[in-house]
Amino acid sequence: MTEIGRRRLLAAGGGVVLAAGLATACGSNTGRGGGGSGSGISQWYHQYGEPGVERAVKRYAAAYRKADVAVQWRPGDYDRQTAAALLTDSGPDVFEVNGPLLEQIRGGQVVDLTAEVEPAKDDFHQAVLAPKIWRDKIWGIPQAVDMQVLYYRKSLLRKAGVRPPRTLDELVDGAKKLSGKQTKGLFLGNDGGAGVLGGTPLFAAGLSLVTPEGKVGFDDPAAARALGKIRQLYADKSLLLGAPTDWSDPAAFIQGLTAMQWSGLWALPQIRKALGDDFGVLPFPEDGSGGKPSVPVGAYAAAVSARSRRKQEAKAFAKWLWVDRGDFQQDFALSYGFHIPARISLAKKARQLQSGPAADAVRFSAEHGYAEPLLWTTGSRTAYQDALSRIIKGGANPESELKAVVRKVGAELQRVRKQ
Repeated sequence: MTEIGRRRLLAAGGGVVLAAGLATACGSNTGRGGGGSGSGISQWYHQYGEPGVERAVKRYAAAYRKADVAVQWRPGDYDRQTAAALLTDSGPDVFEVNGPLLEQIRGGQVVDLTAEVEPAKDDFHQAVLAPKIWRDKIWGIPQAVDMQVLYYRKSLLRKAGVRPPRTLDELVDGAKKLSGKQTKGLFLGNDGGAGVLGGTPLFAAGLSLVTPEGKVGFDDPAAARALGKIRQLYADKSLLLGAPTDWSDPAAFIQGLTAMQWSGLWALPQIRKALGDDFGVLPFPEDGSGGKPSVPVGAYAAAVSARSRRKQEAKAFAKWLWVDRGDFQQDFALSYGFHIPARISLAKKARQLQSGPAADAVRFSAEHGYAEPLLWTTGSRTAYQDALSRIIKGGANPESELKAVVRKVGAELQRVRKQ
């Protein structure tokens, strides 16, 4: 997955909704059976940056015997291309979609995949499956899990007398002690964390973005306290800002520009190659007053277009690849990058995930993982993240900022529930 793709998937815990309202499909449909004509199935992927992924998914498609499957690799703005194509008869039959599926579900653009997923439903990582469920029906099949963790440099923490932070207060204090002329204590991205953290501090305070009942999940004083501590990191000058690469790339951590960095699981092999055993991983620390550790997770999902002329064949293929073929699912997750298979049983069997920081990360994702909920709309996300940026970088009052966000998110949730 490219760095841009990772940011899109995992900033704020996953979830960019496909833009609606585009009138014409982008790109051309070339492969046999693609785009609503012929006898085969067309399958779309966004352009992964990891070498070998395109060859792999074409190999999977070629192994399917019940229909011809034409894979299309879609460079450029995949979300925009797909949103446009789903409004036409020349779009994909099977396609991958990022984050919650609410807009596509309510727009009648995807079909119900409950029967296909049901035999293995309990074996999927439940946090990433949840945003694919609407009104007790499953609308997408998670493909592989990405997650974010806190990397820390063991030797630098030991030298400064700082223990790996288990609470948000320890993170704030430790980052300050670890900051000096050459090294900063923590890297949350070049914007101070506003873009990547999303709801993570809220979950660390024992809250949520949206409650199970569909209400605002952070209308609580604990939310302002948690975000105030993130602001303190910025005010203390403990954060690395202006690094050559952003949070999704581990270069700043590897080069010793920061003692701790918030980044993705995909960075682990590169860090291990450079630093050996001189690093560990942690979830985002709980707030210290009744919260819990927090780990954002996300997953692209396979969906079937409601405008497909071969819905049954497309559903059967999606089930075959992402439910039945565990060997392909494990290959997809771990042979070309470093991700967690979406199926719990496959993650447990994966040799690469059975020891060291990788095993710790898998455990954290299972015990503390959260994804953006289905009802967390683009409007809600924008309002919250804009406020988070003002709090962190501008020193805006967390209480007043959050009151305004609660009103906006409440109106959004009311709108969504009525429709």
